[in-house]
Amino acid sequence: MKKILLVLALIVTTAATAQVYTGKGDQKFQVGADFQSGSTGVQATYDYGIGENISFGLTAAYALGIDEDVSVNFDERAMLRLRFNANIGNVINVDENLDIYPGLGFSTKNFGGHLGARYFFTDGFGLYTEMAVPFASYKTENLTPAEELYNQFVVSFGMSFNF
Repeated sequence: MKKILLVLALIVTTAATAQVYTGKGDQKFQVGADFQSGSTGVQATYDYGIGENISFGLTAAYALGIDEDVSVNFDERAMLRLRFNANIGNVINVDENLDIYPGLGFSTKNFGGHLGARYFFTDGFGLYTEMAVPFASYKTENLTPAEELYNQFVVSFGMSFNF
């Protein structure tokens, strides 16, 4: 009986400490796949907490699987974005392991927004999904298919890690 209570106490303690966003000094790294019209790619993000519900970060993405009829250069395949997140998981309080983070970003392609969610299974590992959309493209005339890469609705998902 004592062993069963000990195991239950360990499970509850582990689940209780697997919080997603802890505020100032919190660090998250995410790596995953992204999907958009005409391409699939890889994406990595890093976020650093500067307040109870605020984090800043960086996103790097690269389009790999591009439609054969689209001719692209490296600068059209690659994207860098400075990002701002409002981590509201503790505000909506659905689950202490779930963080929802709307945010804004300034990228090499546009100014846009994103909405993401991450769920941590342990203190160090979780899964994330994110949707991004441009609000204003830096190029105002009609975009070629190559220029549309990361200048359109993009969905990504993958793994999230705590530091």
